[in-house]
Amino acid sequence: MKLWLFQSVPRLASRAFNTTVRQMKNKVPDRQKVFLEDNGLPVHIKGGSTDALLYRLTMTITIAGTGFSCYWLLVACMPKSKA
Repeated sequence: MKLWLFQSVPRLASRAFNTTVRQMKNKVPDRQKVFLEDNGLPVHIKGGSTDALLYRLTMTITIAGTGFSCYWLLVACMPKSKA
């Protein structure tokens, strides 16, 4: 009884991968046009306001993390007072 189940699994799996639910448009050529045009902007800002926001957020986190790491390195280097 269970044998037919194991025989049908490969057929069901191949059907799941062979059928497409919807056709998706390839957006890569459109994005390449945006990034390749010469408009004087750096590449990290060419994507618009979202890219600029992500760039600023990444730089803020990087600078804050570096400062935090330096602070804890200095705290670890200081000898503890014997009080």
